[in-house]
Amino acid sequence: MSRARSIQRLHELVQGQNADFFALLTERKPGATRDGKPFYNCRFKDGRRTVSTAIWADSKQYDDCSKNWKEGQCYKLRATYGESERYGPQIDIEQIRPVKDEYRSDGFDPAEFFPHSRFEPNGLFVELWKLVEANVSDEPLRKLVLTILDRHSDRLKRLPASARHYYPFTGGWLEHTLQVTRTCLMLVNHYAAHYSESKPALNRDLVVAGAVLHDIGRVGELDDAIPAQQSVAGRFDGHILLGRDLVRETAREILGLNPELLMLLEHLLLTHLTLPEWGSPRLPLIPEALILHHADDLDAKLEMYTRCLTTDAAPGLFTERDPILNRQLYKGRGV
Repeated sequence: MSRARSIQRLHELVQGQNADFFALLTERKPGATRDGKPFYNCRFKDGRRTVSTAIWADSKQYDDCSKNWKEGQCYKLRATYGESERYGPQIDIEQIRPVKDEYRSDGFDPAEFFPHSRFEPNGLFVELWKLVEANVSDEPLRKLVLTILDRHSDRLKRLPASARHYYPFTGGWLEHTLQVTRTCLMLVNHYAAHYSESKPALNRDLVVAGAVLHDIGRVGELDDAIPAQQSVAGRFDGHILLGRDLVRETAREILGLNPELLMLLEHLLLTHLTLPEWGSPRLPLIPEALILHHADDLDAKLEMYTRCLTTDAAPGLFTERDPILNRQLYKGRGV
């Protein structure tokens, strides 16, 4: 593939244009014609367009496709773009190869080919920081939370909230954590006033700190790849235990931190999933854990529902079955 040709963008190609461009392989599905002729149905995408192509058994790309092409891998292609009334956007591939680091000088940016938060990460981080400053009155606890945020700020701006389930895109951790913290703050203020006679009273500092740090173990569970993959430590221990350990280790540096408050914070991290079958090693024993759990679960589920409804292209009144939600969602509403 010649390096002399300028690189185009897939979403800018027009009918009949032959060009070099970068694209992400999102689907490589084997099939066969009625007479048994094998082929692969492949889909490639950039940030704004998805195209398909059939790789037939007599194609020069067939062996390479069957043995080497990987879903989730970005490629540099030379192909001709076309649009079919029946099949939609199509490409006819002439040459293809996996991207290399050297292609960054040609303008390759992996972030363009993978989903990312709609919101600018620096702004999300600043807002989360300010929520902690304004709503965690216990000074040592506030210092603990801000120290952890500061030390891992670069990665927290890039991490997804989860690898596959909810907010599984760059910047997802910050977007999810900020939403959970906002909701927790609203709920703890409401219920602290409603149950003002409760003893012990709901601890607002604890709820906010737990909301900010409930998924902090993702910094150890997930790597820096795009899309993120589980690290060895992540597969062994998971984000709950990794997060508890990170908080416990950092707490040793914080002078004056109340040991009981630290114990309760660790309990929130260990129990925020609530159920053993969801990965919680212990059951929640304090009401603050209920606030965190339901705020976390609601935000995760709403993101999954919204993403499914927004991205689904299936005809009819229902979406395709979502493999994570394990259901088809109704999208035919008029109100």
